[in-house]
Amino acid sequence: MKILVVEDSSSMRAYLTTIIEGGTESYDLEIVEAASGFEALKTLPHHTFDAILTDINMPDINGLELVSFLKNHPVYKTIPIMVISTESSDEDRKRAAALGAEEYLVKPFQAGELIEKLRRLLKVA
Repeated sequence: MKILVVEDSSSMRAYLTTIIEGGTESYDLEIVEAASGFEALKTLPHHTFDAILTDINMPDINGLELVSFLKNHPVYKTIPIMVISTESSDEDRKRAAALGAEEYLVKPFQAGELIEKLRRLLKVA
């Protein structure tokens, strides 16, 4: 399985990667990192992803714009997406869901929450 982590904070990308690797050690998993929505768009044609995790607040293309692009693109629209953000309002959650994000996780979060949502996203036990 291959996961794309889109997050402008290098420390948060490293934290997410560490949690995912630690919580999914029984799976053959590869994590690809992108520091922005634009970098994610440049990365997409070179990989086949099983899931995408994205922040909302990023320079250039934000996470919601990325979700919208992916869910309206014939090649990428079936990739499950989790938004991970400090934005915690119901409005933000509803907007992400309306654009097509399947999961939403608010920072700060517990490692177990991330793994639980990721397993649901990937449809693994």
